[in-house]
Parts: sequence; structure tokens; C-alpha cells
Amino acid sequence: MREFETINDYAAQIGKEIGVSDWVLVDQDRINKFADATGDHQWIHVDVEKAKKEMPGGKTIAHGYLTLSLVPMLTHGISRVKKVSRGINYGSNKVRFTNMVPAGSRVRARQKLIAADPVQGNGMRFTAEITIEIEGQERPACVAEVMSIQYA
Repeated sequence: MREFETINDYAAQIGKEIGVSDWVLVDQDRINKFADATGDHQWIHVDVEKAKKEMPGGKTIAHGYLTLSLVPMLTHGISRVKKVSRGINYGSNKVRFTNMVPAGSRVRARQKLIAADPVQGNGMRFTAEITIEIEGQERPACVAEVMSIQYA
């Protein structure tokens, strides 16, 4: 966990890798709960028996948006700014799902700060490139450019 005193200290990291998260298991239970929460019960995600026969690798796969939804949890363990009154998710500029996440895989996030722009109210809008890696695979599951605002 990297710690920064202020949002300006964090902003000074533009162009640098901030860090890498711990690994997180994406098991069938997590996939099923996401399917229930979103109503996306496509068989490639939830039908284990059919996936054994018809999916490459013989496993169900996580929803792309499940993978993306792990970004806040994964990045929370990478860094923090001490002198912040509040922070909000601001959105995404670009999201690409570049590889499937088979059930039972572990994923982690690699975070690089790419922009920091002052916002009204003594805040800073940060843009980060988040790469979600799959343990044992070269090609990442997701590459996303995400934004957040932190206020001093």
C-alpha cells in the first residue's frame, strides 16, 4: 500500500505506475451472484455443465462488467491519500475486455496514473489506466481508463 500525504503529492505521480493489487479469486459463486444482481444469466457465465462441453477451456467465464466492477476493490489496496475529505468515482473514458476470465481464476489490478486535473471545490480529478491481469496468462482481462475525484 503506497501512501501519499496530499492530492498534490499523488498528482506528482503522473506517468508512473502506482502499484499492483493483491490477487482476488473470481469463483463461480461470485459469478452467479453478479448474474443475479444484473439479470445477466447467459449460459457462458452460469451453466457449468454446458460450459464443460462447449466453452474453450471447459469453464464458465466471468462477465466483463464483473471484471470491471472489481476495480474499486482492487485499487483500494494499491494506494491512498491521507489528507482527503471524500472521493467519488467519476466514470470511464475507455474500457476494453481483452481476455476471458475463467471461473476459478485469480485477477489483480495494475494501476498507472495518467492525468490529474484540478476541479472546483479544492479537488483533483485523477485518470488512471487500470489493467486487470489474470494469474498465469499473458493477455490481461481488461484495460480501463477510469476517473475519480478526490477532495482535500
